[in-house]
Amino acid sequence: MTYLTKLTSPLGLLTLSSGGEAVSGLWLEGQKYFAAGLEAEAEERAELPVFRQAAAWLDAYFEKRDLPPLPPLAPQGSEFRQRVWKLLLEIPYGGTATYGALAERLKAAGLPASPRAVGGAVGHNPISILIPCHRVVGAGGSLTGYAGGVAKKRFLLELEGVDLPGMRVSRKETAL
Repeated sequence: MTYLTKLTSPLGLLTLSSGGEAVSGLWLEGQKYFAAGLEAEAEERAELPVFRQAAAWLDAYFEKRDLPPLPPLAPQGSEFRQRVWKLLLEIPYGGTATYGALAERLKAAGLPASPRAVGGAVGHNPISILIPCHRVVGAGGSLTGYAGGVAKKRFLLELEGVDLPGMRVSRKETAL
């Protein structure tokens, strides 16, 4: 059984899903691939402990307070996507990484990867914000596509204190 809940945020309504023990989805309203993989029979269950834990994390994040531990996460995807999403979790709050740098990390681990393939995996991240795909930028720090919209990506990066003059990220890429 899949459960879901909706939370309000500065970015609008967020929809979260879970099998009961871990967050399996977090989508922004109007996001590309919204609720991808979510069962049609999903049941509203706001009181799940994992949803309360996710809500507490999101509240702290949007209020710029110290972040509690992430709730358990269970994104569904191919082995390649899982590896990319794991790398996203290593990008620190307030930092960025490029698609190319992530591809190089995967290649160093013996996986064939290109910036375009990494971009596809990043774009299909089913757990927005908690798995910080918004921290991935184009070569030279340019803001590129974000399933939730570039304006929301900009909002999240500015919230984290990333310097964004114009449409470019001026801060040096954070080493992973």
